[in-house]
Amino acid sequence: MHDGTDNKIHSGPESLSGTPRSRTDWQEVGRRIEELVDLVAPEQADTFDRKLVGELVASGLKLLPDGRNRGELKLMTAAFKELRYAYRVFGRYAHAHKVTIFGSARTPEDHPDFTSCVDFSRHMAEAGWMVITGAGDGIMKAGHVGPGKSASFGVAIRLPFETTANSVIHGDEKLIHFRYFFTRKLMFLSQAEAVALFPGGFGTMDEVYETLTLVQTGKSGMIPIVMLEGQGGGYWEEFHAFARNALLSRRMISEDDTALYYHARNPQDAVRHVLDFYRNYHGSRYVGDDLAIRVRRRLSDGHMETLNQEFSRLVKAGQIRQGGPLEQEDEFLDLPRITFTHTKRDFGMVRRLIDRINELDAS
Repeated sequence: MHDGTDNKIHSGPESLSGTPRSRTDWQEVGRRIEELVDLVAPEQADTFDRKLVGELVASGLKLLPDGRNRGELKLMTAAFKELRYAYRVFGRYAHAHKVTIFGSARTPEDHPDFTSCVDFSRHMAEAGWMVITGAGDGIMKAGHVGPGKSASFGVAIRLPFETTANSVIHGDEKLIHFRYFFTRKLMFLSQAEAVALFPGGFGTMDEVYETLTLVQTGKSGMIPIVMLEGQGGGYWEEFHAFARNALLSRRMISEDDTALYYHARNPQDAVRHVLDFYRNYHGSRYVGDDLAIRVRRRLSDGHMETLNQEFSRLVKAGQIRQGGPLEQEDEFLDLPRITFTHTKRDFGMVRRLIDRINELDAS
């Protein structure tokens, strides 16, 4: 979305270490960058995307007078190249719904967790979804076995002890290799409309808590997060007990934060939970301080009164209202909106609001 600024590329007048450069010097650099953009994509003249790419080039050029060392330059260059390639791969499947699966690489194929993951991922594929998971064995392989290669993405990390992809995703065009965990995790979450969590070790716990933190703080869009495992397991019961006894009891999280995740009884229950989340809810975005929630079908006036009574704590000013897209929006213009000025807090309650919208639609 255009932020109201002009499209001219600003290379910046700030003072740089090394040889100082004047505002005039950087204005000349900006003009030359614009010429390069013209050369590469003349058909995209006068677009906001053009401005953003120009600023990206300018930021890269500033690394030299900034005096960044070679290690830092290599890290930033490799990270950008990884992200560009990954976005390009995912961009070929932009309209497909996707669920990310996290879990242990050490889970044996005869383990109930492996079987549960195969069933869950197969049912999600039958519902028209694609699966994103790592490219190793264990839960990652199970997440590929269920849907098969055609409906799977492999997001691999280069580790000394994990050098090859599993037999399902090996050699596929949707297998992407990453050097850095942070770029890999960005793709896991930025491309997913749901996350499924299976038991795992340190790496899985890192992914679990980062997923919950991003949603809890509003840094990631609201998505269903389901926890499941094989028959006879107690892994997520222990996790939930820890969350309540160690975190909630000390007021380090709120009661509403426990609504950010769902402990599914079995794979079918997990699939139902994900699909129900999108029964009426379509998506959301911020326009300034207003949270615009897209819904597939309008709610009745009585249902809107219910939302205002139950979720007034989320509203900074005014009321929760229903209408069409806001003036600044340019996507999904045919869908109704439920909009309010958000306090930018209590995202666990925002999750409960979405669940309530879905419930009222079914009543």
